[in-house]
Amino acid sequence: MLTGSTRRTKITSRLIAASLTVSIATSLFTAVSFAQAPLPEAPPEAPPQYPPQELQRLVSPIALYPDPLLAQILTASTFSNDILAAAQWADEHHYLNGDALAQAITADQVPWDPSVQALLPFPSVLDMMASDMPWTEELGNAVLAQRPDVMDAVQTMRRRAANYGYLRSNTSVVVGMGPYITIMPVNPAFIVVPYYSPAVVFVAPRPGFAVGFAIRFGFGINIGLAFRPWGWGLTRFNWGGHAVIVNNAPWGRTWANRATYVHPYSVRRYAASAPRPPERHELIRQSPREKEDARAGRAVKEEHSKAPRQEHERGHGEHR
Repeated sequence: MLTGSTRRTKITSRLIAASLTVSIATSLFTAVSFAQAPLPEAPPEAPPQYPPQELQRLVSPIALYPDPLLAQILTASTFSNDILAAAQWADEHHYLNGDALAQAITADQVPWDPSVQALLPFPSVLDMMASDMPWTEELGNAVLAQRPDVMDAVQTMRRRAANYGYLRSNTSVVVGMGPYITIMPVNPAFIVVPYYSPAVVFVAPRPGFAVGFAIRFGFGINIGLAFRPWGWGLTRFNWGGHAVIVNNAPWGRTWANRATYVHPYSVRRYAASAPRPPERHELIRQSPREKEDARAGRAVKEEHSKAPRQEHERGHGEHR
């Protein structure tokens, strides 16, 4: 027979055990609930903010480019991660042009954004962008975050060059001097790449300086209908509306939607991870002279033979 003391001891033990069970269950529930609770999202990265003087610095190397080429450069700069590979491809296939180049771009299933592919006919432009990636990245960020301000900066620099007498119509471009300064190629199928020094054309000329020779328009590229799918012939600015029209559609990529926005092009897109077909062309880099002529705005003379091209596996082509 249990004594009163023994009964009290057993009851106390049971109460303690029950309390421990409840405590453990509560702790487990709390731990599971905490583990299942969604982690707080990291705050979105704030867009950069460039003052007007900084934007003018960023656009000064390209502000005097013809409108169609400038629009393609601005949009391509927002895909800076694609620029280095595209510049190498353009260099290695620089001897192709026209339909042959368009067919090579399609056959190689290049994975870069169509805005970057649109510059493949211009190896010197891609080389300029690839040679100064910090500038290219800054320009792209500014376009995404402050496109209207970037366009205003272009107009400021154009107005400055025009007021000093450097920017004017010639046999290659027509300079429109309305409320907004436009620079359009005389021949829409021939896009010139001007050469100039920002340190010269955006400051007052010294006495006796021949302003007519400050911008050189000796180098250009024929862009035909084969490049229409990449927006050529259908790309322009609406300066008053601060809009870039690419492939006949307003280009709407911004800092906020940069991860999801897809602009309408008629070219097929390929993922960077997708397997690509064997390279069908010989890979020939430009000679130093060819590069220098293009950079200096001179007509480029192809220095390589036009012998039939051998087929090479991608990444193992011949380099000269």
